[in-house]
Amino acid sequence: MDQLVAHLALGFGVALSVQNLLYCLTGVLLGTLIGVLPGIGPVATMAMLLPVTFTLPPTSALIMLAGIYYGAQYGGSTTAILVNIPGEATSVVTCLDGYQMARQGRAGAALGISAIGSFIAGTFATLVIVLFAPPLAEVALKFGPAEYTSLMVLGLVGATVLAHGSLIKAIAMVLLGLLLGLVGTDVNSGVARFNFGVAELTDGISFAAVAMGVFGFAEIVANLDQTGKVKREVFVKKVSNLLPTLQDFKDSSGSIVRGTILGSLLGILPGGGALLSSFAAYTLEKKVSWNSANFGKGAIQGVAAPESANNAGAQTSFIPLLTLGIPSNPVMALMIGAMMIQGIAPGPQVMNERPQLFWGMIASMWVGNLMLVILNLPLIGIWIKLLTIPYRILYPAILLFCCIGVYSVQNSPFDVLLTALFGIVGYVFVKLECEPAPLILGFILGPLMEENLRRAMLLSRGNPMTFIERPISGAMLAVAAFLLLITMAPAVRKTREEAFVED
Repeated sequence: MDQLVAHLALGFGVALSVQNLLYCLTGVLLGTLIGVLPGIGPVATMAMLLPVTFTLPPTSALIMLAGIYYGAQYGGSTTAILVNIPGEATSVVTCLDGYQMARQGRAGAALGISAIGSFIAGTFATLVIVLFAPPLAEVALKFGPAEYTSLMVLGLVGATVLAHGSLIKAIAMVLLGLLLGLVGTDVNSGVARFNFGVAELTDGISFAAVAMGVFGFAEIVANLDQTGKVKREVFVKKVSNLLPTLQDFKDSSGSIVRGTILGSLLGILPGGGALLSSFAAYTLEKKVSWNSANFGKGAIQGVAAPESANNAGAQTSFIPLLTLGIPSNPVMALMIGAMMIQGIAPGPQVMNERPQLFWGMIASMWVGNLMLVILNLPLIGIWIKLLTIPYRILYPAILLFCCIGVYSVQNSPFDVLLTALFGIVGYVFVKLECEPAPLILGFILGPLMEENLRRAMLLSRGNPMTFIERPISGAMLAVAAFLLLITMAPAVRKTREEAFVED
């Protein structure tokens, strides 16, 4: 316990420095802003800002990127409640009851309970990270190449199983990501492969180009495609009574607790995170709440549960990243990309080698959550005005910023062309209803998995049984196989396909 207190003291010392406070504030404000603006998610924003982080100290860069992620969970609820358009994918279910509350003149209470629930969930989730990350990192230090290979297989299978939509499409996206990750120079022989004679591809495909193209450009084009079809009506011009009543607190306290616990658990799973947490929490609440008949008609529980869950899920998804070096969702894949750019090898050694970064980032989550509660509610008037900006003005500016960002990574016009190409590919994925998240996970984990696989085979003198004979490795492969088998069962497949659909 003394050691834990010492670690937290170190973390708060780092997080409360003037420089890191400013970057934390920048991150949470940017996160809220992109959460508020429909169609620009945290993945696209973080992809755009990756080039900016190159010049920052590693701790400041990661504190800012983390702030963008959990800040977006707060901001997404604002548009969901006021305009009935989810600013962020995790806020889809908040629209169902939040907008109805706004129509009944209770927008203030909905926004208030959303912010308070998110703060409670964020605080609890950060505590979970503090308690569970160190022992997990200790276990991970005992991992060899075989265990890491099996862990990555499990991570990719988990991401495939939990990705919404067709299982076959999710598997295809993972495989495409793995193939794209193989482009470049062979780790062992140093020979260029799959570059088709293009000199710019000798070092591999740029991570920023893939992430920004598939998430940023594709998202913008898809939203422009929808602009004429989606009616954007800012229902509430002025929001008052932001503090929920005592009765509102009584009605929603159970929902906040259940959403927080469920989100904290689901955030740790590969492929989990905020999106799965918000849908699962709403479904659970509908089943257990005394007010279930009122869901979809303005039940405050229908706002409190998913908003608490998505914030808890967003923060506990940092556990596999910080302890194992495995991203549980595309946002965490971008965080790993940022760490690698800074020359930090993600994994359990980060805690021992860079304690300031590890504990500073955790402490900054508490600071960031407090900033969000203090800043968000007074700024709602500004967010409402931003929602009235026409898309035709907003998106060219974002595209220009994206292109400048991609070019500045390596001063390469080829990377901008590559981003545009992946933007077209990403738009095709949207039309085909292929979830791009498994692709980005496959792209990040592919080279790491190949390196560990080849190392394990060298150490075992080419014996593939090493993956099964080693207990931890064998157990992880068994879990991965079990996950795939149960997902293929007809009843489970039907439930999985319905999990992300809400009437």
